[in-house]
Amino acid sequence: MLTIRFDEQTSLDTRLVGGKALGLAQMTQSGLPVAPGFTVSTQAYFRHLEESGLRRRIIELLADIDHGDIHALEAAEATIRAWFDEGDFPPAILAELTDAYDDLCERCTTHNISVAVRSSATAEDAKGASFAGEYDTFVGMRGVEEVALYIRRCWASAYTSRSMAYAWKNGIEPSEVDMAVVVQKTVNASAAGVMFTLSPLTGDRSRIAIEATYGLGLSVVGGEVTPDRYVVSKIGLDLVEKVLGEKAIEYLDGTTVADVEPARRSQYCLSDDQAVALAKLGKTLERQHGHPVDIEFAIDRDLPAGSNVILLQCRPETYWSGRHAAASAAPIVNAAQAVIENSLRHLKH
Repeated sequence: MLTIRFDEQTSLDTRLVGGKALGLAQMTQSGLPVAPGFTVSTQAYFRHLEESGLRRRIIELLADIDHGDIHALEAAEATIRAWFDEGDFPPAILAELTDAYDDLCERCTTHNISVAVRSSATAEDAKGASFAGEYDTFVGMRGVEEVALYIRRCWASAYTSRSMAYAWKNGIEPSEVDMAVVVQKTVNASAAGVMFTLSPLTGDRSRIAIEATYGLGLSVVGGEVTPDRYVVSKIGLDLVEKVLGEKAIEYLDGTTVADVEPARRSQYCLSDDQAVALAKLGKTLERQHGHPVDIEFAIDRDLPAGSNVILLQCRPETYWSGRHAAASAAPIVNAAQAVIENSLRHLKH
């Protein structure tokens, strides 16, 4: 099982697809609006490591490395990244990838469709722990050859100096990380952002908080804009608060940045109806998961109003879940900052 569509039953096996792909499969199979795609499974990853000889070479390279020596880790990262870049897929993996990508193009009626290639490690979105943000995502890949290269680069991100140090800190050997990769139709986003099904400021579960900006969410991740903020009551789905952000730039794709003209800066990037529609989806996802969730979304400019809200990811909310809101103002501010920073690490991936 080397590639798995989101709508296939085996896409619900976390060991095969990892946390990110599992969330996408659950939403897809629940009839929620998700951009179509497939997962290159953990089996494909380990098969590539074994058949290419990379697993042995990586283990040998890391055997005597000083885990605390950042320069040694960075040198190992560069070497391993080059190995993944230079290697080709085993024929069986390339054949399945080609079939899966061609099938996605056919489903979307687009030749050489643009896709996002996103890491999906099995520990990446685990409840109560988070490897999320440690691995890479790439946007705007076209054609099987380019997609194959960036799948290998997602795999290589298990061996960045940062991700290796994080794995060792948690008692995991980097070569034992189960790494799947999501390949998903790129959303032509007019706006994007993140939604919490509780208040990130207080942990109040009666509120749904939404942060959004024009284009892709990369400008929020880089601290280049202050997003618009919306708060919707969970009971009644009333928009109870809006705060206009400063949105001077937008990412049109993974690399192209454009200035936002002054007239648009003074407008909210989401309509009130879109904010309420997102909150309704958030309630549905929280009910399905049985706990508060942290959701990424985009508004697809290619789709008609009313059906253009696309869900990109859903994972457990890990900061406030299971605890009471802090009693004093200072801890509340610190908690909010921690929640937002954790979400931004996810949003970039």
